[in-house]
Amino acid sequence: MSFYEDRILPHIIDKACSMGQVMKLRSQVVPRAKGVVLEVGMGSAINLEFYDQSQVDLVYGLEPSEGMRKKAQPNLSHSNVSVEWLDLPGEKIPLDDESVDTVLLTFTLCTIPDSHAALQQMKRVLKPGGELLFLEHGQSVDHGVRKWQDRITPAWKKLAGGCHLNRHIADLIGEAGFEVQELNNLYVPGAPKIAGYIYQGRAIKPHAS
Repeated sequence: MSFYEDRILPHIIDKACSMGQVMKLRSQVVPRAKGVVLEVGMGSAINLEFYDQSQVDLVYGLEPSEGMRKKAQPNLSHSNVSVEWLDLPGEKIPLDDESVDTVLLTFTLCTIPDSHAALQQMKRVLKPGGELLFLEHGQSVDHGVRKWQDRITPAWKKLAGGCHLNRHIADLIGEAGFEVQELNNLYVPGAPKIAGYIYQGRAIKPHAS
């Protein structure tokens, strides 16, 4: 890992992902998590303040970046939620099949190199009927914005830790075999449209037929 990825990028990502409007959206999604939770891409643990500790038994925090795990220490020290770090990437979740009740994704799918493989792993560890809660940015519904997202993404990835601006989040989740139950799309007020088109919702892992 380069100096930029370890020391500089975590601060940039943490700042961008903790703007007031973004935190408001997090506060609408995170409290719905319950039971044993897998938070994929836990980053600096800025979601911890929004967990309902009366509903959560344990949070597995999947975060391969050592820089981000260091950045998370102040948030961990002030939290009453039990957290266990998992330091492997999303494509290699080291948990047993059907062992978690909720998977939480907040601004994570954009950066995972093989998003399909990662979603398959999330489905594997999620119990039948378990929930995938997501708050992600991705491909805009507006043609003009999409064109710029496609143009900028190759360069953007190099500067933003592999972040893709143009992934259709709902389609990726559906293609992985989840059933999307709720979906809300919006632009983050005040954010550039190329990076601020939001997919907010809930999906479930179907019971075997």
